[in-house]
Amino acid sequence: MRVVVGMSGGVDSAVSAYLLKKEGYDVVGLFMKNWDSNINYDKEGITDGVCPQELDYRDAKNVCDELCIPLYRVDFIKEYWDLVFNYFLEELKKGRTPNPDIMCNKYIKFDLFKKEAKRLGADKIATGHYARIEGNRVLRGVDNNKDQTYFLSQVKLEEFKDVLFPVGNLTKEEVRKIAKETNLPVADKKDSTGICFIGERNYQRFVQNYLKGKSGDIVDIDTKKVIGRHNGLMNYTIGQRRNVGLSGDEKRHYVCGKDTEKNILYVAFGDDNKYLISNEAIIEDMNFISSKTPAFATCKFRYRGEDIPINIEYLENNEIKVTYESAKAVTPGQACVIYLGSEMIGGGIIKEVRKDGEKLWYL
Repeated sequence: MRVVVGMSGGVDSAVSAYLLKKEGYDVVGLFMKNWDSNINYDKEGITDGVCPQELDYRDAKNVCDELCIPLYRVDFIKEYWDLVFNYFLEELKKGRTPNPDIMCNKYIKFDLFKKEAKRLGADKIATGHYARIEGNRVLRGVDNNKDQTYFLSQVKLEEFKDVLFPVGNLTKEEVRKIAKETNLPVADKKDSTGICFIGERNYQRFVQNYLKGKSGDIVDIDTKKVIGRHNGLMNYTIGQRRNVGLSGDEKRHYVCGKDTEKNILYVAFGDDNKYLISNEAIIEDMNFISSKTPAFATCKFRYRGEDIPINIEYLENNEIKVTYESAKAVTPGQACVIYLGSEMIGGGIIKEVRKDGEKLWYL
């Protein structure tokens, strides 16, 4: 049986390929290049004249040579820009907080990549995600610190039927150990960080390559007085405490809201975080991976967030309402991913945030 493995140049995909070959599969590597710093106005992404994506390709090639498996390459630079990066920019314009990694999985890794793998004769595809599949269920990875089901929440159920996650039953420590014991050339390579397929950047400088921020007033949400100037709403996130631009103000403050029509950034002072607290949210664009429709479950509002117990009400137009005791900095545009124990039920995008039934007007 032929398995095409998404080779990223990192340790997780390398160990995935090794494990599959050890199990006797006909393993083929496929590297995707989805971002080109040279043509995408991303000067910070160039190091000594070389895009980091090309360095990743070299690492993937070295791994495949070590494992004696072929490596193919495909470029989805235009598709990534059209389907993922444009989404990211449009959400920022609306004052929301998007997660491009989720859309990358939906449109690129588990759609375009799969189609290319099929052209290479794949019976199955594999990636280095920390997740598990049992029958029709998508389960969290064994390593709670690395579980990546949050990022898979917009992938359709049928796309998982011919997918393998070889490291889903392992911890990161075990993956590193296997890589070192088998002399894989990326055994000590740092994990990638930042935006999916782009990498770590100075966020404000990076965004300003594509969106020109319009300066506006920073307003104290309690007094409604103008207390400073911001340099573009897209440069700030809800809950942000540093680099807000209130020089000389020694009192603790945090970003608590945005008005995109009036171009106002709202800031609150103090440590009570009352403007960040909500107990209800409307979730749109739900993608149900399970046929289960629980009334009670848990959810994550961000990848590194805690599991929050919720009540679920199923609405029309592929929306749900979730209610919870209390949560901090739930933000429109982020993903809400729902779990029953270790099983991922599905996920959607936060449309509206409420407190005691009232929409938080400043979000």
